[in-house]
Amino acid sequence: MKILVLPGDGIGPEITEATLDVLNAVDAKLDLGFEFDTKEIGLASLEKQGTTLPEAVMQQIPESDGVILGPVSHYIYPPKSEGGFNPSAELRVQFELFANIRPCRSREDLSILRTPMDLVIVRENTEGFYSDRNMYAGSGEFMPDENSAFSIRKITAESSARVARAAFELAQGRRQKVTAVHKANVVKLSDGLFLREVRKVAAEFPDVELEELIVDATAALLIRRPESFDVIVTTNMFGDILSDEASELSGSLGLGGSLNQGHDIAVAQAQHGSAPDIEGLGIANPVSLILSAAMMLDWRGKRDGNTKLIAAAKLIEDGVENVISDRASRTRDVGGTLGTKDFTAKLIDSINSL
Repeated sequence: MKILVLPGDGIGPEITEATLDVLNAVDAKLDLGFEFDTKEIGLASLEKQGTTLPEAVMQQIPESDGVILGPVSHYIYPPKSEGGFNPSAELRVQFELFANIRPCRSREDLSILRTPMDLVIVRENTEGFYSDRNMYAGSGEFMPDENSAFSIRKITAESSARVARAAFELAQGRRQKVTAVHKANVVKLSDGLFLREVRKVAAEFPDVELEELIVDATAALLIRRPESFDVIVTTNMFGDILSDEASELSGSLGLGGSLNQGHDIAVAQAQHGSAPDIEGLGIANPVSLILSAAMMLDWRGKRDGNTKLIAAAKLIEDGVENVISDRASRTRDVGGTLGTKDFTAKLIDSINSL
């Protein structure tokens, strides 16, 4: 399996190194034949090549069996005209990674919830309120005068239908319920279109219950009765916000995996950002990227019928659960004392013992 590795900015290189150490350990145990190819993006490539996303990297992505993308500090990049492309957005749009899959499951003594959470948020990944990726040409944001700013929201039938299908397919293997989250009481046309397509797809899955819920209520009910949710499907920004909320409620944003999924390409990407304030201190929690890499292996294994990759993903997930169940084996952000390298060593020991 050929894996393209893009470490990114801030703590990205540190948690990417930890992720590769874990993947190498699993490879040694299961003989998976991983081949890693690491390429610079972000601030490193901007300094050397004048762009945060070299064309050679983009050309290599469809030739790879999977991609690991570290966090990026795109908020400090220069404009696109000066080479400042957001790698996350560019990959999602250019390769039609239409579904961002984010599982959220509460862990004992880490969650603040009264009842357990075990859900998956399926977020549309290529349009919505993210105006930087909504136009064929030009910007999705503009200012007609110095005191007015406009941002274009884009919702299409095609994107709504394909993310809905991903959610219903996922729900079939879980508790067979999909909650479509929207704000159609206010943005009636765009979220009305989204719901229209979700309902069409739902008709093809009679064994899966469809619930429709306004985003405000969803945010509250994630706290009040998280057990009522199975799979949530929603538009880009709502999914971004709700998944961060759910991850924090269930334990920590640093413990949530995330996969950007298309038909033929999948990119593993941590839920959190580049955390430049702790860059180089050796204390970053690598779990989110590690679990994202496990999700990538599971996706590729199921797509190709490779049971060894599916087993590898399960091995990583079980190893993580074993380690974080012990407070003494956690990183500092979740109540432990371990740094990145010591935590990774504990995780590898756990994997080798399974």
